[in-house]
Amino acid sequence: MTGKKAGEGFSKGLIEGVQKWGSMKQTGVSLRYMMEFGSRPTTRNLLISAQFLHKELPIRIARRAIELQSLPYGLSYKPAVLKVRDWYLDSFRDLRSFHDIKDKSDELEFTQMIKMIKVRHNNVVPMMALGVQQLKKDLDAKINYKDLDEIQQFLDRFYMSRIGIRMLIGQHVALRDPSPLPDCIGYIHTKMSPVEVARNASEDARSICLREYGSAPDVNIYGDPNFTFPYVPAHLHLMVFELVKNSLRAVQEKFMDSDKVAPPIRIVVADGLEDVTIKVSDEGGGIPRSGLPKIFTYLYSTAKNPLDEHSAIDLGTVTTMAGYGYGLPISRLYAKYFGGDLQIISMEGYGTDAYLHLSRLGDSQEPLP
Repeated sequence: MTGKKAGEGFSKGLIEGVQKWGSMKQTGVSLRYMMEFGSRPTTRNLLISAQFLHKELPIRIARRAIELQSLPYGLSYKPAVLKVRDWYLDSFRDLRSFHDIKDKSDELEFTQMIKMIKVRHNNVVPMMALGVQQLKKDLDAKINYKDLDEIQQFLDRFYMSRIGIRMLIGQHVALRDPSPLPDCIGYIHTKMSPVEVARNASEDARSICLREYGSAPDVNIYGDPNFTFPYVPAHLHLMVFELVKNSLRAVQEKFMDSDKVAPPIRIVVADGLEDVTIKVSDEGGGIPRSGLPKIFTYLYSTAKNPLDEHSAIDLGTVTTMAGYGYGLPISRLYAKYFGGDLQIISMEGYGTDAYLHLSRLGDSQEPLP
């Protein structure tokens, strides 16, 4: 490992800029605002959007860069975390060195740049997972995970902020799409059918289960396929995929050597006045109560991490049945980003129910860490 100190190789001016911008106030937006604003992607609105991002993104990115430099247990100096920090500093520099946005050609150029920033940060999650793994290797195996609360809270803030940054960039870039999909405003689908998204996500999860185990339990979905509400389908797909994948794995492993037929996973979509709730139920044996607090931590996974330091896999394309134990905590952040939540209720010896609550109102502001 190189003994590169935080910020080495970056100019003093840049580091001072990060400190200055990192102390500014962030501005949150709501799903409803993104929808109303994006429904008229005029040249003027795209200009306003780019000007907003030109000021907002450096603040959000600087805050994360500062936090990355002062993590407990020496996590900041793990090679993988230094790499992530460099990505954030590079992106901050790109944004700050971009001139004021005054006309359409400025806005186009700016859009190309933030597209590149989004790609640069594609592998932040696996890379941070690798950093935490590097840390766990060095820490005493007997360390009490309660002591790692600080890292847990940092990662929650860090990933929540990342969801917001990617949503803002993705939304702006998508508004420029010359041929948008019907009923879509950027990333937001104004008439999204949760039943349809749940079906697609389940099929994706089942195909991975089939690949891994040679068979997969059925998934039955209950709910009105014609019911729609405005949401970001990519976010919902990710959350349902993760929940169904966990259920499939639990059922598959419980019934693998049994002559009984594996019971199906049941998905129920309920349409309430305030919330849309999606329940994913399985009979995969459940989780012991002592294990429940651990399922939302980033420092715990029952499966071995597919991202080994020595593997030269392309991080972007890998989806395995079980991973760096990040699926649940990150899914919960996606739910909370638009004012929802994710709860897991388990009956050890029987199975698990996951309740995904999505806010229907779209009015809640982004939770800004």
